[in-house]
Amino acid sequence: MRIGNLAEATGTPVETIRFYEREGLIPAAQRSDNNYRMYTPAHADRLAFIRHCRNLGMSLDEIRSLLRLRDSLPEDCGEVNALLDDHIGHVAQRIRELRALEKDLKALRARCSSPHAIDECGILNQLDGVAAQGPKAPRHRHIRGAH
Repeated sequence: MRIGNLAEATGTPVETIRFYEREGLIPAAQRSDNNYRMYTPAHADRLAFIRHCRNLGMSLDEIRSLLRLRDSLPEDCGEVNALLDDHIGHVAQRIRELRALEKDLKALRARCSSPHAIDECGILNQLDGVAAQGPKAPRHRHIRGAH
């Protein structure tokens, strides 16, 4: 099948398929006599595996490692388990960061509970104040007080 057919069959944009091929996540397709890339059902299966991993938030390096393990068929899945445990840890850390971000955003929103003149907007004033501190400002400041 040609790349457009593979894209349609898997719901993957053509450019993404080409990117995965350049990154070595899917093997290079054979070329037909008229120089079209020709993909096989194995390409579609591998692409589905990659897309599922991406939907689980895995990085390309994590996927590359999983594919290496999948292709080499080690004696057991200990390395797969370790990789997933590491990924779960990264997800848990990201959730903590997102919760802190949500808290900061809610505190920022509380600075302007009703419409005011724009120059009195607690949200904009707080954002301007943090921006004026420059790049050394803490990434997740806890904003206190309300307008």
